[in-house]
Order: sequence, then C-alpha cells, then structure tokens
Amino acid sequence: MNSKIREKLKLLTTKPGVYVMRDIDGVVIYVGKAKNLKNRVSQYFRNSPKPSKVQAMVDNVDDFEYFIAASEMDALALESNLIKKYQPFYNILLKDGKQFPYIKIDLKMPYPRLEIVRKVKKDGAKYFGPYFAGLDAREIVKTINSAFKIRSCTLKITDDSMAKRECLNYSMGLCSAPCTKKISKEDYRKEIDNVINFLNGNDDEIEKILTEKMKNASDNENFEQAIVLRERLKMIDKLKKRVVANLPKNVDKDVFAYHFNGLSGVICAMIVRGGKILGVINYPCLDAELEEGQTLFNFLTQYYQNVMPAAEIITSHKVPDQELLQNFLGKKINFIDNPHGINKRLLEMADENAEDYLDKHIEKERLKYNNTLGAVKSLKEKLALKNTPMRMECYDISNISGTNKVCSMVVFKNGEASKKDYRKFKIKTVKGSNDFASLQEALGRRLERLKEGKLESFKEMPDLIVIDGGKGQLSSTKEILDKYDFDIDIISLAKRIEEVFVPNSSSPILLKPGSVELRLLQRIRDEAHRFAITFHRQLRTKEQTKSELDEIAGVGPKTRDLLLKIFGSTEKISQASQEEIESVKGINKPIAYKIYSYFHKNDDKT
Repeated sequence: MNSKIREKLKLLTTKPGVYVMRDIDGVVIYVGKAKNLKNRVSQYFRNSPKPSKVQAMVDNVDDFEYFIAASEMDALALESNLIKKYQPFYNILLKDGKQFPYIKIDLKMPYPRLEIVRKVKKDGAKYFGPYFAGLDAREIVKTINSAFKIRSCTLKITDDSMAKRECLNYSMGLCSAPCTKKISKEDYRKEIDNVINFLNGNDDEIEKILTEKMKNASDNENFEQAIVLRERLKMIDKLKKRVVANLPKNVDKDVFAYHFNGLSGVICAMIVRGGKILGVINYPCLDAELEEGQTLFNFLTQYYQNVMPAAEIITSHKVPDQELLQNFLGKKINFIDNPHGINKRLLEMADENAEDYLDKHIEKERLKYNNTLGAVKSLKEKLALKNTPMRMECYDISNISGTNKVCSMVVFKNGEASKKDYRKFKIKTVKGSNDFASLQEALGRRLERLKEGKLESFKEMPDLIVIDGGKGQLSSTKEILDKYDFDIDIISLAKRIEEVFVPNSSSPILLKPGSVELRLLQRIRDEAHRFAITFHRQLRTKEQTKSELDEIAGVGPKTRDLLLKIFGSTEKISQASQEEIESVKGINKPIAYKIYSYFHKNDDKT
C-alpha cells in the first residue's frame, strides 16, 4: 500500500457509495459499491489473507476514488453505469449483452397473437421463456400454430373491423380467421388458453392434436404435411425430455451455482420454466469481491437486465442485500441458499456444469489474456511507450486514383476491437492521390474534435495512434500531433516486413514474428484496412448509381427510378416533352414541369 492510498483511507466516509480502483496508468480496473465505504474499501488493504483473485487486483491498485450516494439503491445504479462505462478487468462483465427470446401474448388484445420478443416490458402481457440452449422460440411458435388455430398476422383486429377476405393460413387450416369473424372472441380465447396451458408445461393436449393431424395427413397421402407434423412432434419430445422429475408442471425456478478455484470462476445459470429445464448457460467470472455471495449479487444485477427473473432463485452461496436486489429487480423473490430435495439436485447439476466448464475455460482464458491485455502491456514494454495502450486508434487511407478518398479510424480497447467507437472520414481538402496529406487531414480533424470535447464519439483520448504505413506516413502525422498538447504515443506499421517505426528514430523496430504484440498490431492494422476499403466501396457504388435527376428539387429516389424504368435513360428523359413526363403514373404536373424545365432551361438562350 502506497502513502497516497494510506492517506485516502483515513478520509473515507461511513456513508454508502461507489469506489473506483485504478492502476499505475490511471486505468480503472475495478468498480464496487458499499453500504459503508470506509469498512468495505479498508478491507482490501488489510494484511489479512485474501482469495488469489482479490490479491491480484489489490497488487495492481495504485490509487482509488469514491462517490457518495444518497442510498444503497443509488449506489447500485451508479456502480452499474460505471461498470458499463469503464469495462474494468476485475469486474464481472456480461459483454455480449445477450437477450434471450421470449414468447409474448398480450391478453388485452381482442384476438391475441404470438410474438417473439427479446425485451420484457411491464405491460401486463404474458411472457414465456427465455428460450436458448437448443430450444428455438420460432420452432415452438410454429409447433403451436400447427396445433392451435392462432393468427400469425399483424393486422389490427377490433370488434368492429372486418377484413375483405381470409388469408392463405385459413385455407390451410392454420388460422381461425378472426379478421373476418369466422370465430367468436370467446372461442378464440379458448384456443389462447390452450396455448398458455402448453407454454406453462402441459404437453399432453398439443401432442394428442399433432399426432392425430399427422395420422390424418398420412391416411390422405399428404406425406409432405405428415413430415412437417412429425418434426413438430420432435420439438414436443425435446421439451418433454427436459422435464424435471418430481417437479410440478407450473413451477418456475432460476438456479445459480458459482464454482471457483481461487483465481478464476464460473457461474452456471439454469432456467426452469413450467417444470422443464429450458436452458443451461455458463458465464466465466473474474470478480474481485471478497465474498462469494457478493459476487453472485453483482452477477445477478447484470444478468437480470436481460432476463425476467423467476419467483424462486436457488443459489450456491447466500446472496447479501436481498431486499435491495428485489427492489432493483422490481419483483418479490424467494431466495434459497440451503436447498433440499429436488432444489438440492438442481443446484448440484448446475455446480457440475460450472466445474466442468471451468476446467476447460482456464486455458482458453489464459490464451485470450495473452492476446489482448497481455499483448497491450507487452507492447508498451517492447516499444518503450509512455502510456499503456489501453485505447488504440489505427488510421488507414483508401482511394482509387485519388477519387472517393476516405480514412478509417478503428479502435481497440484492452486489446479487443470496440466497433461502436469506429469512425470514418471523407477526405475533403486533398487533391489527387496523396496519402500523407489525407492522413494529416483525418488525424487533424479527429484531434480538433478531441480538443473541443463536444462530440461524445471523440471525447475519449487514445493512448496510442497506429498509422498504416512507413516512416513517411509517421512523420507527416507526427507533425499534426505535435500541434496539440496531448500525451499520446504514435507509431506506424509498414506492411512489407512488418517494421514498426517510432518518432525520433531512423531505425525501425522489428518485433518477433508471431509474438502477441506483433499480432495485436497486425489485427488493428488489418481491421483499419478492411474498414477503409468497405467505406470506399460504399462511396464508389453510390457515385456510380448517382443520376442527373438527383439534382432536381422534388425528385426523390422513387421518382428517379420510376422515370428511368419508363424512359430507359436520363438522355431520353431530357428529350421528352412535359406532357410525356406527366403521362407517367405517379408524376404530377408540378414535378413534370420541374423536370422538363431543368433539361430545357437553356432553350431560349441565344
């Protein structure tokens, strides 16, 4: 513990809040919340034994800051926002933001339909799911439609509405045609009740209906339909195989097992709905919390931002602050951390999954670390950079004979592509094919926006700028960088033998072929090249499809395409009379006059 941290610990308050740990480069490596900031933060720096993962984080802390919150709920919300902003290495990060599909039935509609959605809203509708790990929500909906005559259209059907005719699904026996009132609201509701009964875990009725339909189709030699129904029955069989013995059909549970080896960990989430295991998914977990229960708490606050919680949650460790978590989720939940009977068996299954996954995951994570954050730190050492390149920006120019000149800006954070931060520039001031000047313009515009600090997309300062090119490209861009008072490293990577050029050195640096740091530079360089070429092609395609008609006020893409379809070319349109243009269906008199006048504006001039 350095003297800076020691002095700050003395000033800590006992109020609730959020603390942020930073390493020697000022990079945020951990964010946590506390009911009592003084007690919680001080725990990290005491000489008492700690889990290896916690000690690894503490060993990297050079400074910390804290924010006082009005309540624990406010602290929890602030912690969540800061984790999303900084993506700290020692926090649980559900980076994929995966939102599993649900089947939604809005019973407030006169004639409800089935919808597949990925966001659960508090709108009074019924939601069933989530579906994953081999269960396809779309296939389940198709299976339901094969058995029950539920509409699949998006028509707005009311008590007074009446469609002109039924759709093809009615003729095929897949819909009861509520749009033409072929079925009463009461009878349609009975069909919906059958659907809900199935989605709640009762498979017998739908299996009986589909089996009978398949037999009839086969007897009538409609073998294609019989095969489709056979596939639907396979979906029912897949669901039946997920039934948990001795568990009532209307039971919903979420099971979470946290398995760790002192340094790495995995949380296995098992979803039980309607007495069936809908899915099992494992989440690698590197979290520098002091207690396992708090790690589960941190995980659940992120996990349930994408998933609707069950009324009963079974956990391998006691989750603290359960009332706070319930308020955060907006739902009354029964937490079970010492299960018995069937609940114990479910937790054991989840724990076995987590343990097996962890054994396979450790080596994979080691390789990932070496290729990302490990490569970032190694790059700083190999190139003697001032900053650890946690945010790297790479620039590349693309053009053909000096036309449609563009520059790409690709961003890597912590050694991984951050595509939401990619940006592209059209080169506006450079004439001809001049890569040096083009790079200067693009980088100058980027640095100017960083200086202004107005645009959110350009507010974050890079630690390292990588230029695709050799010594000449580096020198020209360094001139631009020197005009600004920014502490940013800059290098260039030449393609021929992968030479790295750094400022104030005439000799290039040759990184070891195949090394993680060289592969990192190659990845960002190649990505910048790909992004630049893609943008250049888009502009070139747009240029090729541009028409003189686009210059006429009031003529949009649809009108342009219609005229070209009728007349065949812009030249023939220019030769047409106003009456001929006006005769085209969809072209009114004012537009026809504008088009004719545009092409004949010089007729009266001598």
